[in-house]
Amino acid sequence: MEKEILEHGLNYNRRKFLSRLSLGIGSMALGSLLIPDLFSSGSEETIMAGLPHFAPKAKRIIYLFQNGAPSQLDLFDYKPKLQEMHGQDLPASIRMGQRLTGMTADQTHFPLAGTVFKFGEYGRARAQISELLPYTAGVADDLCIIKTIWTEAINHDPALTFFQTGAQVGNRPSMGAWLSYGLGSENKNLPAFCVLLSKGKGNGQGVYSKLWSNGFLDSIHQGVQFSSGENPVLYLNNPDAIDKADRRKMLDKIAELNTASYQQFGDPEINTKIQQYEMAFRMQTAVPEITDMSKEPESIIKLYGPDCLVPGTYAANCLLARKLSENGVRFVQLYHQGWDAHGDLPGQIKGQCKDVDQASAALITDLKQRGLLDETLVIWGGEFGRTNYCQGKLTLDNYGRDHHPRCFTVWMAGGGVKPGVYGETDEFGYNIASNPVHVHDFHATILNQMGLDHEKLTFRHLGRRYRLTDVAGKVIKDLIA
Repeated sequence: MEKEILEHGLNYNRRKFLSRLSLGIGSMALGSLLIPDLFSSGSEETIMAGLPHFAPKAKRIIYLFQNGAPSQLDLFDYKPKLQEMHGQDLPASIRMGQRLTGMTADQTHFPLAGTVFKFGEYGRARAQISELLPYTAGVADDLCIIKTIWTEAINHDPALTFFQTGAQVGNRPSMGAWLSYGLGSENKNLPAFCVLLSKGKGNGQGVYSKLWSNGFLDSIHQGVQFSSGENPVLYLNNPDAIDKADRRKMLDKIAELNTASYQQFGDPEINTKIQQYEMAFRMQTAVPEITDMSKEPESIIKLYGPDCLVPGTYAANCLLARKLSENGVRFVQLYHQGWDAHGDLPGQIKGQCKDVDQASAALITDLKQRGLLDETLVIWGGEFGRTNYCQGKLTLDNYGRDHHPRCFTVWMAGGGVKPGVYGETDEFGYNIASNPVHVHDFHATILNQMGLDHEKLTFRHLGRRYRLTDVAGKVIKDLIA
């Protein structure tokens, strides 16, 4: 044994050592690496990845993330009190010493700002919806409007990261990665998790790859970003003078080398690389067909609006999200930037709503008429809300709003959720009056709709179990149809 170790040097790893000592022990070690929790006790054991824990109400998710935080007070949560007290200071008894961002320069006076936009009541639930969202108002009876989402994070990066990964710091798997790990893809020719980006005309906040990261999960679960350029997925096309047969031969040779490397070192990530190469090969056929909008009928183009033919726009991404979801992609994540309105909110929010209103409603209508809405959960919202007081100079028709994590609005549609309005905020729109929904609760409920128990969807890493909801979260059953 010592002679063999000297001959092989560093290539003699722990797995080979164990296998020489005992084939049984070596097999157990391999199994524990390939299937985390294989030897855990029955009460803690997670159900094998790829299978739901119970019958799901939804098969897939399209998340329309409005990056930068839309103002709930100008869109969904009308407060007459703010109109009455426009310009007066927010009572200290309402603010209760809440931590503020450094962007509110004067932290002694908080002049209340009523909205300049008109509201109406729509649908059977008489949901309050702003005049800025006429198309969204038209599908009000399909919406589950949650007015009482709350989070601890008060700045964009931690709040955005928290919504996507369940933690305010990076290096954790994103929601899409967790769903890929838990359920896999419905289509072997497409990834389980796709990411689409668009930019509005308002003040933008950046998005970055850690938001769709696989974290400590296998890299096969990382989100695949689509671009707005000629090639939707970068490096997918073959180089000049390389045809499909040549590519197949090359991949077969790479697979042989990787298989030999896996047999020597036993690193599961090597198998993941093999899977990624094969997925890319299959995507060469599937992706061009899905991203081709020329076959969409005129009625669909009219439904989403003319921008849906302009790659990279929010409307085009909504239509692409429907096509990806229809073809079995488990989780499609859209990010639309430009909602960070610290100043000139009325002007900025008009442009943002024009970007997203028609296409968001069209997505719901499109899925519904195809019989897909019941099994597709659509989510719309940002990382936190906006304050009821003005940031900067206040006039009758212009104001800005700072970040507000204590209560804000998110809506969902389809996927087995109950249409209507859930939760209420106080008369100032500052605190939650009834039915709070923390981000962990929100995640637990989303996973529940996909047939996953948030307490069982775990992964062991660095000696402890991790999950999307960390050690918190409860399913909000009143949101479920």
